Amino acid sequence: MNKNLLIVIFSIIILVGITAGVISLFPYNPTKPPAVNFKGYTEQGVKDLVSSNNSFSFDLYNQLKLENPHKNIFFSPYSISSAFSMLYEGSANETKQKLKSVFKFPEPEQLAPNFAKIYTTINKKNKSYTLRTGNALWIAKDYKILEDYTKRVSKYYGGKSVNLDFVNDTENSRLTINDFISEQTNKKINDLIKLNMISPDTRLVLTNAIYFEGEWKVAFKETNTETLKFTTDSKELIDVNMMLLTGEEIKNSEYSFKYKDLITLQILKFPYKGDLSMILVLPTEDLNSLGEITFEKYSNWVTQLNTAPSHKLNLISFPKFEFETEYVLNNTLESMGLSLAFTPGLADFSRISGQKDLFVSAAVHKAYVKVDEKGTTATAATAIVMMTRGIMEEQKLRETFIADHPFLFIIQEDGTGEILFLGEVNNPSS
Repeated sequence: MNKNLLIVIFSIIILVGITAGVISLFPYNPTKPPAVNFKGYTEQGVKDLVSSNNSFSFDLYNQLKLENPHKNIFFSPYSISSAFSMLYEGSANETKQKLKSVFKFPEPEQLAPNFAKIYTTINKKNKSYTLRTGNALWIAKDYKILEDYTKRVSKYYGGKSVNLDFVNDTENSRLTINDFISEQTNKKINDLIKLNMISPDTRLVLTNAIYFEGEWKVAFKETNTETLKFTTDSKELIDVNMMLLTGEEIKNSEYSFKYKDLITLQILKFPYKGDLSMILVLPTEDLNSLGEITFEKYSNWVTQLNTAPSHKLNLISFPKFEFETEYVLNNTLESMGLSLAFTPGLADFSRISGQKDLFVSAAVHKAYVKVDEKGTTATAATAIVMMTRGIMEEQKLRETFIADHPFLFIIQEDGTGEILFLGEVNNPSS
């Protein structure tokens, strides 16, 4: 046999062996999330949990907006709530009450089956789009976790466990988690956990990832896209690629849009193929003119949108955009009332290990979104790193929707109304 061919074959065998070794460290196939048990859920329980999750979405949005003025914002409240749901399952006493208050969680007995039902809904197979989410537990080798905790997280959250050697192989442990997240998000979220964020004192890392890729029900023609002016949050005029859906195209399509024109804003439901949609909130002036955007305020807008008749607009236009965001949530969540979970010696996660030895050393979130003529790719991941405490009125209807200044966008699962992603576009070109 040719010597060079032997070298190639040998190299492939080695590469396959290395790849198999890495994959064997994964708790499950990253693109095939485990099934969960949602026995005991109720329709009202799911509805209440969706409302709680969506309410947290806007609490966090307002805090991030305060901390990141004039910047694009994008995150997955579902991903963050998922990771902290698993943390909540292991909390006790005042720490549990603080998590319950900030995230608006019900008691764990009510949370678990209803969360499992939402998780199952998100992971259902649909030929029209790709949508999946998955959780995992990364446990330090030789660190004892209560069997009841791991079983419960696996049963209701799909959070399969794997042991990593954080003490003797810290960097490879970090890379393994990051590789898993990268595979879960189709390689869009990379390097979630930064260098030195995990140390030999790390005992547990909880992760969630969510990935969505969908096409518009009524697509934009690329030939219609024009370079037009967009006024940023800081009042700067910039050139952006604006997608255009003309009145004739809308009239000839089979679809009429849910649309509501209010005095201070326009709200449009732009659907994807399948049962998801993007809701765009376009202020008449600027986003600050709307005041603090609470869940109650948003719910009122959506109620009016859903009760409005479907409408054939004369023009729909909003910009193409693509950006990535990254947040270390420690200070953000502390500002929202969760400082106890981050405090060594005071945090109580005794339902994880049986001891009050754990605290949250880092909570990180990374998200990516791309919106173009065909549709949307949106993905996000969350990691919670835990160490032991020894370590540290209406107006006349406008017939056009032209988003040429900052706006909100929300990607929701229509069946439940669960907000999967929430963003604010201040500068589409950044």
